[in-house]
Amino acid sequence: MRCLVDAQLPMRLVRWLREQGVDAVHSSELPGGNHSTDHSIARLADREDRIVVTKDADFVTSNVLEGTPRRLLVVRTGNVRNAELVALFQAHFAEIAAALERHSVVELHRTHLRVSD
Repeated sequence: MRCLVDAQLPMRLVRWLREQGVDAVHSSELPGGNHSTDHSIARLADREDRIVVTKDADFVTSNVLEGTPRRLLVVRTGNVRNAELVALFQAHFAEIAAALERHSVVELHRTHLRVSD
């Protein structure tokens, strides 16, 4: 699995993903850093076959209207501490990975996942 984690999510999540064997990049590591546009993030994710991990609803709109980024993991937890966010990923990681193999858009809520194509 390859991911590009957007600016609203912590580098701590990227480090945890890497510990799980995921090829994860944070937007702060891109040439434009956290000032990278949504369009450039989506284009890079599609080119490198990465899943955009984000809280930004604009990516969902872009996925529906323009087909880019092709794959999304949308974090819909509201405001949570970084430790709580990582704990949610830990608790649901296998389910998230399986859903992303079959669906183009997966939403992580505090209590469940929602999938769509």
